[in-house]
Amino acid sequence: MISFLYFLIALALLILVHEFGHFLVARLFNIKILTFSIGFGKKLFRFTRGETEYAISAVPMGGYVKLLGESPDEEIAEEDKPRSFSHQPPYVRILIAVAGPLFNILLALFVFYFVSIIGYNVPSAKVGKVAENTPAQAAGIKAGDIIAKIDGKEIKEFLDIASSIDQARGDTVEVTIDRAGTEVNLTVKPMSIEEKDIFGEPYKRKILGIERSDEVIKRRQSPGKAVGLSFYMTWEYSRITVVGIVKIIQGSISPKNIGGPVLIFQEASKRAKKGIGDFVFFFALISINLGIINLLPIPVLDGGHILFNAIEIVTRRKISQKVQEVAQTVGLVILLLIMVFAFYNDFDRIFDFGKYFHGK
Repeated sequence: MISFLYFLIALALLILVHEFGHFLVARLFNIKILTFSIGFGKKLFRFTRGETEYAISAVPMGGYVKLLGESPDEEIAEEDKPRSFSHQPPYVRILIAVAGPLFNILLALFVFYFVSIIGYNVPSAKVGKVAENTPAQAAGIKAGDIIAKIDGKEIKEFLDIASSIDQARGDTVEVTIDRAGTEVNLTVKPMSIEEKDIFGEPYKRKILGIERSDEVIKRRQSPGKAVGLSFYMTWEYSRITVVGIVKIIQGSISPKNIGGPVLIFQEASKRAKKGIGDFVFFFALISINLGIINLLPIPVLDGGHILFNAIEIVTRRKISQKVQEVAQTVGLVILLLIMVFAFYNDFDRIFDFGKYFHGK
């Protein structure tokens, strides 16, 4: 129940921040905002302040900011036209569309900064398991040993081990371990293996043949260092998201990896059980994904609106209403198909539909 509550709060916050981006930029250009809603469908709770209605609606899978003049068949009084969305220059409409995804990415940046300062868990350098027939076993490394140094370089966390081995120039490395308080020096010859990265691309790396333990340590950054780290993490995870989408389109990554709300809830539940830090970190990743996906040039998404207005800037002609309506319909169908496929993948992970179709 607590995990579900975390999930709902996180989802509402992601939507709120996204829509607030649209809302704020529209306000900056003095465009009349008719409705600000969290969720779609029937309005469960509403109130009006000024000229804007604020609402919480029944279907929590998104939200919207309704602007005057956004609907093509909307009648606009002559005195309201300067404040109408449709009467704004295309660059203003682009800024409003970009603001939602941008605010999601900025939210992730802030979360990464916050987590970097309060502290985040990383695997310690303690060995959890030594694989059979590996350099580590041959050298005498045992479960419970703490990797203290590699070639004289201090090891602070488990991820430092891989980078230190990759940077080693010779065929062997000098490993200093802490075994129950006693320092032991060992010479290990790493072995090279081929693996696949998160995009399915093969690469080679050197290993000792050890696995991390369940032990974690908390890392904190100074406010100054946290700035650089948060920008790096936001850029890197944004890049990974974009590359992942491109590779799914290219067919390099199986579309089976696409997940929907059920998968997100399952992962959020796992993170919540590990602690608020893990959950907040996952929340930032989802915020980045939401921002990037909304920038895809699919009509009905923010990216589709950006595309239409960019075409108008280049051609200096408005796209006809009929073309826009057809494109919006096609975009909606594409979006619905992706959602259905995502839901199918979610439930396939739970129920394993393959066993019914293939006799597994």
